[in-house]
Amino acid sequence: MAEPALAPRLLDTLQDALQRAERPRPRAVARWPHAHWLAVGTVCLGAFLGQLTASVTSLVFPALEQRFDAGFAAVEWVSLSYLLVLVALLAPVGRLSDLVGRKTMYLGGFAVFAAASLGAGLAGSLAVLVACRAVQAVGGAMMQANSVALVARGVPERAMRTALGIQAAAQALGLALGPTLGGLLVTHASWRWAFWVNVPIGVLGILAGWFLLPRTFPDGRRPARPARSKDAGGRFDLAGLLLLAGASTALLLALSAASGLPLPGWAVAALAVLAVLAAAGLVRQERRADRPIVPPGLVNTPGIRAGLVVALIGYLLLFCPLVLEPVVLAGRGVPAATAGVVITALPAAFALAATVGGGLLPRGWSDAVRCRAGALLAAAGLLVLAVLPAPGAGATVGPLLAAGYGLGLLLPANNALVMRAIPAQSSAVGGGLVNMVRSLGTALGTALPVLAVHLAGAASGGRAVLLLLAAVAVLAARLSAR
Repeated sequence: MAEPALAPRLLDTLQDALQRAERPRPRAVARWPHAHWLAVGTVCLGAFLGQLTASVTSLVFPALEQRFDAGFAAVEWVSLSYLLVLVALLAPVGRLSDLVGRKTMYLGGFAVFAAASLGAGLAGSLAVLVACRAVQAVGGAMMQANSVALVARGVPERAMRTALGIQAAAQALGLALGPTLGGLLVTHASWRWAFWVNVPIGVLGILAGWFLLPRTFPDGRRPARPARSKDAGGRFDLAGLLLLAGASTALLLALSAASGLPLPGWAVAALAVLAVLAAAGLVRQERRADRPIVPPGLVNTPGIRAGLVVALIGYLLLFCPLVLEPVVLAGRGVPAATAGVVITALPAAFALAATVGGGLLPRGWSDAVRCRAGALLAAAGLLVLAVLPAPGAGATVGPLLAAGYGLGLLLPANNALVMRAIPAQSSAVGGGLVNMVRSLGTALGTALPVLAVHLAGAASGGRAVLLLLAAVAVLAARLSAR
């Protein structure tokens, strides 16, 4: 009769051991009044690394096709495998991090990411490279699921928006540097260095996090455990994990088909139906699970639900022009090097607004008002870009700056609103959800322009996408009135 209770006791023992494994910061660091900014800087290393990897990898596709004698459809799995695993794991890893410690999981994420990056650079076949990228995504999920929570719970309330803005700026910096760095590495070194460059950053992140991140459970306090379920399977929501993975995988595969993955029409339709069915099953499962992967009470809170939608829209607005405009400018005869410099205006303005741009706004403006102002400014920039008659490289910079600046105001303020509405004991789950919708927004931002250009051409398709984005930005402004 004692056997059924053995697994729960082992899980509790493992949870306690992992919680104790978190080491406090040195006393000199902990006592410094501004120590929270050191923790924010550590989290920014992970934010920078994640976006740098995403933007660098796309530059090595031609080299991978040549090295492994493979077509684009096969090489695309280098990115697709990472995205599929990342989105599927963000919420579950966030749930686990709230139980065993966010610092422990975050540092473990750096270690897994760095080791997988080393393996990816050493890969002798495309299959090994894709497998290493999947493992890399496990480390990425361990970092991203905790990054927002570490910032939100590690700084004073008055500094939360600024801290989240700095984190968003680190993401934008990685995104902006990726194409340039990737091009230099592929041209002057090897495609392998596009993965090896992550290793020293990962080691630096481990060392910085060990000394600068605070413990998740200060003074030995532990989170309260929920009441035991008679059903041992209720202790971990395995069914919810499988449904979440199935829904996100089916959705992302369907989106990837729109952006070039060769799948027949019936397969795309089947994937869309599977995504809807799995999502419906996930909602039902989470309502009755003892320890849900995605707590329904969390998602159903109006402010949190609207904030997650706004976050998805924001990252859609950020990534879509980055994919669309190089194609549009190339169709107008703009050289690739010039187009790269022009496109950098968007993430550069985003980083500027996310860090210091809010200081130009009236002091009395709430985060909700800042969200609306940023969304409307982004809408204006995208609308101007859509209606300008065949703008060249110079005329494109201004609207991109406006759109990027608006998004830099929108996303940090929106994420601060979401994290304030989430209970402290569920902060890593909430941070995982924020990063999950960010990844979905990224996927949509990649697929939408490719589909539009394929159907209507660069000029007409690009204009249609920009008009749609402007309308969606207005919707984000409306949702921000919460």
